[in-house]
Amino acid sequence: MMKPKLPALLLSLLCGLYACDAPPSRLSFEQKIPGPYPSASGSFSGEAVAQSPDPLVAYRWADPKASDDLESYVLYPESVRTNDGAHARWKPKRPETIEVSGPCDLMFDFGRVSAGWLEFDAEGLEGADIEMSISEFDEPAIFNAGSEHPRKTAVPVRYGDTYRLELNRDLYEGVRFGWVHIRRIDRPVTLADVRLVCQIKPTNYEGCFACSDTMLTRIWYTGAYDVKLNLLKDYFGAILMERSDRHSWTGDAHPSQAASMVAFGNFDFVRTNLFYTSTQFNGIASYSLYWVLSLVDYYDYTADRATLDSLTENACGKLDAAYAHYEAAPSLQFYGWDERLGAGFEHPDCDESRTAYKMLSIRAWKAFARTMENAGRSDLARKYAGYADEKIGAMRRDARWTSALGLHAAADALNADFADPAEREALWRNAFSDRLQRLSYSPFNQYFIMQAMARMGRYDEALATTDDCWGGQIRYGGTTFFEVYRPCWNDVIARNGAPVNNQCGYTSLTHPWSAGIVKWLSEEILGIKPLAPGFARFSVTPHLSAALTWVEGSVPTPCGTIRASFDAETNRAEISVPQGTSAEVGLPKAGRTITAVTVDGHPATPLGEDSAFVYIALEEAGLHRIETSCTGTLAEPADEPLRYACDASPIQDSTTGGDWPGVYGSRGYVLCSYDGDGGHRMRLPDFVERVVFAKNGDRCLHRDIADRRALRSDRPDDTLRRIGTAFTLDPAPCNQTMTVDIESRGGTPYRIALYFIDWERDGRRSAVEVFDLGNKGLLMPVQIVDRYGEGKYLVFEVDRPVRLRIDQVRGTNASLGALFFD
Repeated sequence: MMKPKLPALLLSLLCGLYACDAPPSRLSFEQKIPGPYPSASGSFSGEAVAQSPDPLVAYRWADPKASDDLESYVLYPESVRTNDGAHARWKPKRPETIEVSGPCDLMFDFGRVSAGWLEFDAEGLEGADIEMSISEFDEPAIFNAGSEHPRKTAVPVRYGDTYRLELNRDLYEGVRFGWVHIRRIDRPVTLADVRLVCQIKPTNYEGCFACSDTMLTRIWYTGAYDVKLNLLKDYFGAILMERSDRHSWTGDAHPSQAASMVAFGNFDFVRTNLFYTSTQFNGIASYSLYWVLSLVDYYDYTADRATLDSLTENACGKLDAAYAHYEAAPSLQFYGWDERLGAGFEHPDCDESRTAYKMLSIRAWKAFARTMENAGRSDLARKYAGYADEKIGAMRRDARWTSALGLHAAADALNADFADPAEREALWRNAFSDRLQRLSYSPFNQYFIMQAMARMGRYDEALATTDDCWGGQIRYGGTTFFEVYRPCWNDVIARNGAPVNNQCGYTSLTHPWSAGIVKWLSEEILGIKPLAPGFARFSVTPHLSAALTWVEGSVPTPCGTIRASFDAETNRAEISVPQGTSAEVGLPKAGRTITAVTVDGHPATPLGEDSAFVYIALEEAGLHRIETSCTGTLAEPADEPLRYACDASPIQDSTTGGDWPGVYGSRGYVLCSYDGDGGHRMRLPDFVERVVFAKNGDRCLHRDIADRRALRSDRPDDTLRRIGTAFTLDPAPCNQTMTVDIESRGGTPYRIALYFIDWERDGRRSAVEVFDLGNKGLLMPVQIVDRYGEGKYLVFEVDRPVRLRIDQVRGTNASLGALFFD
């Protein structure tokens, strides 16, 4: 988006959204065969936003309500590729129509992930052998056992001359790429109108965001689109790609609802979802507390007292349960996919998760106490503030309590808002100061880390992390946000390539729990927040610098839309104050000194100032124009490195095969299942106490074979070769990974060589992550090992006890044949 002049900007904001006269050229509303939903009933009368992946970003419904059913639209591909150009021809401007004369595979890129199903029209396909596939990435997807159709490839269902891929009872999947596989064909045919029929919940963009950093604008709109795709008829969906877990997840809904309120203002649908999830329990203790925080968010944004009163007893039950088992160490079941949080369902009751849950309990009690105070329930306010004060006091009896908290527990403690300045500084140094280690594997948990960084006033560092996490996903090719992500994926996986599958199972690339950054950007960078329920009083405190010189946007409220723009180069701002509200505005210094302020052409007396802002009050409704006089220069953000503790570049060896003696293993080895299923032959170095495999299967493939890929014996007089593997337990849910813990004595550098073997030459592709075994910090970039049908070694050096996490990417599973020490 080009930066507009401020008067023109506010004129457009006051007069309404920019008109878009026609739909995008690759979109229509004509359904060729009946679908489950009618065509969309609105019009393109909204603002076209270049940074949004949403083809309906400019589409407006007259009066969308929570009770509306889903509707549909048709999306056509932006490009097509084939593996056999001799058998497929198409016109570049019409990639949806192709002449096919022989066997070939056709891949269609629809430009963004959509919630839809794949169709095409053709005459004369009788007797042909064809299949269709879909995926969120650029290879046909395969998901876990338990889904209605784990393999996202099937023979299409025919309706006259229309062929539709139907993979589940709801039809829709997460689709960016679609394939038509022509296995056999008797005569040339024309495939016409290859298309996605997409479902959508009527939802208007009532909020907006733009700034001088185009990537941040893209992040805001990508997160909003991510949530919009997962709005189902009656509730917020938790996952787009069907893999057997399409049901309500109350914790997932917390950041989804937060993003939805600032982007769409669909408060009635958030209310519907709060009631829908109020009695849902997935066995995850923290998710009940996130539900309470969602209720607090909803009341802050809407002042809907009736809903708060209806759900207060429910919230109290959840908060009392947290108090009852605060010291009793409840079974958490899950706290996050991050290794430091126990890697999802693997070790959820680890110390960091337990501590984080305690901090989350304190946060929920304090937040609910504040809400009860605002609602006039001083009895409940005292009760839950008392719970929090009691536990905070007990914790502070140990003056070193801050040093015991890892990243996630520290984030929850900071968000509970009880740490004093010295404690905040200690938590920053201990848990947040390393740019790499403050990245969580899950953007869900990253949202809470971002909130904590804002509470510490670490906005420059927070924006660096925003770019690492959410900006990295967009550079990966994402048009929605992922369930899990590491920035180093971009260095080893091609754009839009198949992601790493691991403790989360088969990775979702459209996961609405990752969209909390939308609310964070609106509240912390644009700076619009409620100070009283329903925005009766609100603050506007934007955060600008030499790297982020202007920001503008809006937030919908029950009183009307609040709009704001700030430009640190022209020293001008404009803020609209809805009727019945008042604003406290922080004019950003951004490293400078503000010497004078005018509001609507008149000198203004500030309320006060601090190191970041000069504060003024706006008590009258309407549009206010503000100018400042400044001395000094805009602050430059610090240049933070993103470093790995083990920075030596791993190497891959595809020539040694099974002839490892004399090349690897001079100090020890583990030959997987060499002496039978699970019978690992081991000779460990004197500095390694144990090697522990977990979450794996074991199989001895051959005991006596001449194949050079098989491992030679460790005994000089034994000429036989054998091969066994430790492998991931695909396709069982959440079993796309295995771990190998090497319990070495610290301070001893050593070299590890992992021997991967794809014995069946099945196209296996695997990933390796290396963690510090003690604190579970990531030590080096993720490594991809592929094309290991002939056997391949991954070789790297470490200097401490480590956890190796070996993940499936593609193929039957990940398969490890041996581990060598040098």
